[in-house]
Amino acid sequence: MARVYIFKGREARVNKAIFWILAMQSPLTIYDIWRRLRTQRDFQYIRYNIVNRRVRTLKEQGVIEKIGERKTKNGFQATLYQLTLRAYLSILLDKLDMDFFLKKASSDEILSMLVILASQQQS
Repeated sequence: MARVYIFKGREARVNKAIFWILAMQSPLTIYDIWRRLRTQRDFQYIRYNIVNRRVRTLKEQGVIEKIGERKTKNGFQATLYQLTLRAYLSILLDKLDMDFFLKKASSDEILSMLVILASQQQS
């Protein structure tokens, strides 16, 4: 299994939970993400500021993007967030077993993977 930088370290559990929530119910505000996180057993006592900080960090890393605003009950504007293509790719790479890919992939699939990876090494 390939380890993606977003899913390493202390924040990995919260990042994965935020990703899965946004993948299923996007777009959401930070408050909505926090409310849905609290329904999960492992995150019942997670604080809003933790989720706020993680979402803003993920936005700076380019895996979550702003797509608009929504008016709240109090009359304020809340930003709506959704996952980027980079986030969906990181979820897939986290689940992908490279040994399995190397054993089962055809020559054409391996060649296309080599071309993609080689082009990234040169830039």
